Amino acid sequence: MTSKRWLLLVLSVLVAIPVLLALVLLFYPRPHDETPAWVFEGDASTIDYCALPILDGSGLRAGEIPQGHTPNCGWEKFPQPILKGCTEPLMEGADDLRGLWRQTEGGSVGHIERIEQCGNRVVVTAGGLIHDLTGDGKLSGASNDVGRLNLGPLRLCVRTSATVEWHKKQLHFFAFGGPHVVTRYLDGEELVWIYPGIGTTRMERICKLPSAG
Repeated sequence: MTSKRWLLLVLSVLVAIPVLLALVLLFYPRPHDETPAWVFEGDASTIDYCALPILDGSGLRAGEIPQGHTPNCGWEKFPQPILKGCTEPLMEGADDLRGLWRQTEGGSVGHIERIEQCGNRVVVTAGGLIHDLTGDGKLSGASNDVGRLNLGPLRLCVRTSATVEWHKKQLHFFAFGGPHVVTRYLDGEELVWIYPGIGTTRMERICKLPSAG
C-alpha cells in the first residue's frame, strides 16, 4: 500500500471516530427509568434546604432508592429530592456537600444546583438535568442519562454518563468513566466548582429555591 493510501486510511479513521461517537450520543437507547412519579409532583420551592436530613441510619438506605433520571430531555419544574427519606451515613472519604447552591462568581452567575447525598449516593440536580451516581467510581454506579445540546438552530437530546470518586474530600467527575471533567469541593462556606473551559466558579448556600427556580 502506498504512503498516500495509508494517509487516506488514517484520516478516514480519525474522521470516523468522532462521527461514531456522535451517533452513539444521539441514538443510544435511554436507560430504563425507575424514577418515582412523586419526584416530579408537588412544589420543591416550599422545602427548606438548610434543614438537612440527619444521617443517623434510622431511615432508608441509599441502595433502597431507585436511581433518578432526567425526564424526557430535561425537567421544566424543579423536582423533589431523589433521596427523600434516606438517612444512611455518608461513605468513608466523602465530604458533606449537601444543600441548595447559587453561583456567585464565574460562569453563569445565578446558576442554581441542589446536591443530595446519602450513603454512597450523590445526586446533582441543575439546569434541567438529574445526575444520580455512586461515589465509588464504579461504572455500575454511573449516571446514565440524557442532556440538551444546542447546535445552532438544532435542539438535540444526547446521552450522557459519568462516574464520580472522592479524593481528599473533593468530588471528581469522569465523563463516561474516562476523562476527568468536573471537580466540586467545599472552601469554607462556599462550594467550589471547577469545569474545563469555564474555569473556577463559586457558589453560596441558599435555603429556598428562587421564585424562577
